[in-house]
Amino acid sequence: MNDFSSEVFFRTARSGGKGGQNVNKVETMAEAWWQVSSSVAASPEEREMILDKLKKRINKDGYLIVKSSETRSQLENKEIAMRKMQELVAQSIIKPKKRKATRPTKGAIEARLDNKKKAAFKKQMRKKDW
Repeated sequence: MNDFSSEVFFRTARSGGKGGQNVNKVETMAEAWWQVSSSVAASPEEREMILDKLKKRINKDGYLIVKSSETRSQLENKEIAMRKMQELVAQSIIKPKKRKATRPTKGAIEARLDNKKKAAFKKQMRKKDW
């Protein structure tokens, strides 16, 4: 995956929480927007994986949106949002390993059958024989 930071644009807004007049006046919350479907940084296969795994975070126009309002600095919030987005994308393009089919061990099979016999015996003992 190539660096897609040049395709990301930011929107700012006033964030809530602590900060007093700073919160009321300054737009410190940052939103990072990246249009996944038209990205040239990702291969078609990677785009499909991102669109599939992050579909709940992608809006109807195909933008992946990550918000940050952790600090009182707009620049820091932009950096945090970008870092979060890069981590999300990196996690979404990891291919899961194929499961290797294995057989249960001889001991596990014997233990299961032994437990079945004990359970059957326990139920047999509950029956009333007249």
